[in-house]
Amino acid sequence: MSPQLYLITPDVADPASFAQTLLAVLNSAAFSALLVRRGKLDDAAYAKLAAPLVSVGQSAGCAVLIEDDAVLAKRLGADGVHVTGGPAAVKAVLAAVKPAMIVGTGPAPTRHDAMTAGELDVDYLFFGPLEGSSDAAAADLAEWWAATFEIPAVLSDPGATPAVDPRGAEFLALSSSIWSAPDPAAAASALSAALTAP
Repeated sequence: MSPQLYLITPDVADPASFAQTLLAVLNSAAFSALLVRRGKLDDAAYAKLAAPLVSVGQSAGCAVLIEDDAVLAKRLGADGVHVTGGPAAVKAVLAAVKPAMIVGTGPAPTRHDAMTAGELDVDYLFFGPLEGSSDAAAADLAEWWAATFEIPAVLSDPGATPAVDPRGAEFLALSSSIWSAPDPAAAASALSAALTAP
C-alpha cells in the first residue's frame, strides 16, 4: 500500500508569489497534509506567510499544520500544529488544541525519543529532517516504528526521487526535492506516480 503524501513548504518562501506555486504542486498530486514551515521568521512575518497558505492547502483538501504555534493555528483556522520541541512543548500544545486539532511531533532522532513522544497521545510521529538531504538512519527508525506501533509514522525524505522507498511509513513527507526542481508541480507529479505504480 502506497503512503499518503505530506508536503513541507520551504523555510524561506516569498509570501507574494509562493501561494501560486504551492497551489500548482497541490493540484499535481494528492497530498493529505501540508506543514507551513516557520524557519527563522518572526511572529508577524510567519502569520503573513501562513494565512494564505492555510487557505490554499485546505482548498486542495489538505490538513494544514502550523509549526510550533497553537495560538496562530487557532487564529488562522488551521487543522493542527506540528511540534518540533520536546515533551514539554508537545504537552503544552496538546493542552491548547486537543481534541479539535491534529498534533504531530518530530523529528524523533532515537527509538527512546520516539517512544517518549508516542506516549503523549500525538496523532503522528515524524522521522527525518524537515529539509536538506535524505537520512538513512531516520528511514530505519520510521520502518521500525511503523511495524511496531499504531501511531502513524511520517518519513521525511527531503531528497526523495521517484525511486524512493517509504519503508512502510503511513506518510511520506516531501520537501527539498520538490522546491528545488525547475518545475515543482512536475516533480511532485512524478513522485506521486512512482509511488502509486503497480
